Amino acid sequence: MRRPLSVAMAAMIGVLGTVILSPAFAMERCSMTVRNGSGSSVGSIDSDGTVRNSSGSGDGRIDENGTVRNSSGSSVGRIDDDGTVRNGSGSSIGRVDSDGTIRNSSGSSVGRIDDNGTVRNGSGGSVGRFDGYSSSCRGVAAAYLFFFNPLHNQ
Repeated sequence: MRRPLSVAMAAMIGVLGTVILSPAFAMERCSMTVRNGSGSSVGSIDSDGTVRNSSGSGDGRIDENGTVRNSSGSSVGRIDDDGTVRNGSGSSIGRVDSDGTIRNSSGSSVGRIDDNGTVRNGSGGSVGRFDGYSSSCRGVAAAYLFFFNPLHNQ
């Protein structure tokens, strides 16, 4: 004969089921204007993850689970919750550290995102900024820099 679950046990199972079935990573919903080193707008990231170029056309999307998609909707990579950036094959191509340092696949620093959203190249020079940036948007900004406007090209 089955014994009925206590209310507390049922609640605990419900919580565990939610934790187990929930994705481990939820990308922060960020809305930012992207500016180049001269201060001109070169694009934006909408709160729904849509990445737009300077003319307002959609270049792709950064999904809430960290998947990065091109304008056709195909997955081109992802950013993991630990800051690791992966290409479409799943190989690590870099990372963003908790202090905003951006590293290439070999671990060398190629730039940094300052607390105010200023993007600096490996030499420390400003190459642009994210207006509306906060540290909770670090992963979104890093995904943009790796997939839509590569920092190493600046």
